[in-house]
Amino acid sequence: MTERPHLAVIGAGPAGLAASLAAAARGIRVTLIDSAAQAGGQFYRQPAGGLGARRPKALHHQWRTWERLRDGLAAADTIHQLTDHHVWCVERRSEGFAVHALLGPEQEEPATVHADAVLLATGGYEKVLPFPGWTLPGVVTAGGAQAMLKGGLVVPGRTAVVAGTGPLLLPVATGLAAAGVEVAALVESADPKAFARKATALAAQPGKVAEGAQYAAQLLRHRIRFIPRHTVVEAHGDARLDAVTVAALDTGGRVRPGTARRIPCDTLAVGHGMLPHTDLAESLGCRIDGLKVYVDDEQRTDVPGVWAAGETTGIGGSALSLAEGHIAGRSIAARLTGTEPDPRAWAAVDRSRTRTREFIAALDTVYTPPAHWTDQVTDDTVVCRCEEVTGGEIRAAVAELGAGDIRTVKLLTRAGMGWCQGRMCEPAVAGLAGCEQTPARRLLARPVPLGALARAGESSPEPSGEPEAD
Repeated sequence: MTERPHLAVIGAGPAGLAASLAAAARGIRVTLIDSAAQAGGQFYRQPAGGLGARRPKALHHQWRTWERLRDGLAAADTIHQLTDHHVWCVERRSEGFAVHALLGPEQEEPATVHADAVLLATGGYEKVLPFPGWTLPGVVTAGGAQAMLKGGLVVPGRTAVVAGTGPLLLPVATGLAAAGVEVAALVESADPKAFARKATALAAQPGKVAEGAQYAAQLLRHRIRFIPRHTVVEAHGDARLDAVTVAALDTGGRVRPGTARRIPCDTLAVGHGMLPHTDLAESLGCRIDGLKVYVDDEQRTDVPGVWAAGETTGIGGSALSLAEGHIAGRSIAARLTGTEPDPRAWAAVDRSRTRTREFIAALDTVYTPPAHWTDQVTDDTVVCRCEEVTGGEIRAAVAELGAGDIRTVKLLTRAGMGWCQGRMCEPAVAGLAGCEQTPARRLLARPVPLGALARAGESSPEPSGEPEAD
């Protein structure tokens, strides 16, 4: 009996779950690999079972969708789930692909999964822009605050300011307030008038508009002060955060003199959008379009046998990730069984994908960081936290040493050479250097012990649905 084709899905968020279920329903063996202890990704992040959460659905606004995905995953006997597996490389071989991972929280024990095809559903990460005081204890990213609440059932403090720009700020502010945190203000740099200018495009997704209205109602119910067209210019405190200063922005994105106001708080949750995770795609040689992985209408990359879906192909939220994952799963199932996919079979999902992409494109023109955010970065502001490189050192590398791109700044200052390999500071370095942010072309997606690298080279090339210890 011929063994079923085998697909490795990397990432168990909305896109990875949708793709796994679609492919498995059509006869494909699936290994679903994720670094977390449970499936769901950031969007469907669940509290640990030992915390005894009685109403975890209170932290989510698409709980029924999660239940369908969760129940489908549990019922699918052809999906093998691997949790606590941190993928650091996908290797192309003549007979397929080898997915190399490190196991558990220590990330020291290696394992390898062999497959006929790979779906990259690796999600995104937060865009971090520095300002004076941003390294103080009490300053967290907006997504970090949400992860603490969803995954740990804890809040970062008693009084919070939520600031930056982007749709993520709304669920973070209302989620913290519902958990008992006093949210002193929601500070959004976007101009409300910009939404009016995009009314036609936004109205094409009435469900999203209704969702926004629900968040607005929650802001009113929790008495959260909404401060638009403002930005954080400084965080204050000695041992930890005790206040933030915000100021109004003019139409050009500059801070207006004389508008600064100080807001006492012990927590600042700040975010400026998301960036796609493309490390694995880059190491496979996939085409990167700007900062996202290029895919065709079937979610195929330009590398045979490799598909991508979700935030790695462009930040678009859970609805778009679900649509892309479903289409990718159906395409993979057809092509691995030697048949030509029929796009008519997923026409309704394709229409949803198109409408959602148009909606997100409209939002992206509204939710942008202030054009002159770098003006607030003083010379002594730490920009690269790993290597403690300041804004002044980066400016000197450009003005005095002639650096004109991120790589040269990195070589001259060590900005981006630390543990995160520039994932957190690259946008800031690019902004201060006045250059475009480009893919870093990292060979490995995460730090790997030399022993694990050595053992990975000794692994068996035989395809398998189970991970093998290297």
